[in-house]
Amino acid sequence: MNRIDKKFKDLKRAGSKAFIAYITAGDPSLGMTGKIVLALEKSGVDIIELGIPFSDPIADGPTIQAASGRALAKKASLKKIFAMARNLRRRTEIPLVFMTYYNPVFKFGLGKFFKTCRAAGIDGVIVPDLSIEEAGEAAALGKKNGIAVIFLVAPTSPRKRIEEIAARSRGFIYYVSLTGVTGARKKLPPELFANVRAIKSVTNKPVAVGFGISNAKQARSIAKVADGVIVGSAIVKIIGEKKDTISRVSKLARSLAGAIHNA
Repeated sequence: MNRIDKKFKDLKRAGSKAFIAYITAGDPSLGMTGKIVLALEKSGVDIIELGIPFSDPIADGPTIQAASGRALAKKASLKKIFAMARNLRRRTEIPLVFMTYYNPVFKFGLGKFFKTCRAAGIDGVIVPDLSIEEAGEAAALGKKNGIAVIFLVAPTSPRKRIEEIAARSRGFIYYVSLTGVTGARKKLPPELFANVRAIKSVTNKPVAVGFGISNAKQARSIAKVADGVIVGSAIVKIIGEKKDTISRVSKLARSLAGAIHNA
């Protein structure tokens, strides 16, 4: 069983929800990324999204764009990130998901990418700029290699498209809480809760909500309706400040984990 599927199954049995944390691989360094992953796991994170740095991250706001820039400046590459993931997998069984744009995958080679994901212990892949209409080969290669290809549902997605995405997505369905790019928000859209319920009405697969979530209060409210809560920019912002990184990231993660697990 894929580690993502097992994690959601275990959490459901315990009556809990998943805390999914996003960080950019290679920011501030690949060595530090590994330490942050282990610290996040220790602080209660259930699944880690590792962002693959890219020069044109169209779905990302300023915080994650800056993190990608810092990682690229340190010469982070997909090949080096795979090596880091292999080293991490020797130390932890936490589910690892790559969040990447299609260009780095295409350049690396689609078949080679999924084969290397399997060898490195990667459990899932999210490609925001790969639509379900164009994802046939990627989905097939993911299935062959035991890698969950996770698709996104937008607030503007009509019911028929939600049903198509729900049918094809593996691991979980990623609901984008708002239109626009990633980034912490003080307020979340009021229709978010109804939209999550609408997705859950057409599928039994886990639904995780991301984009804009930055504090425990927001995370707790979303965890009451969703199966998972994704937090990225609030964590990446601390990493970018380069001050007591591990302790501050751990403190935020513990706060969010408590809110999500006990919602």
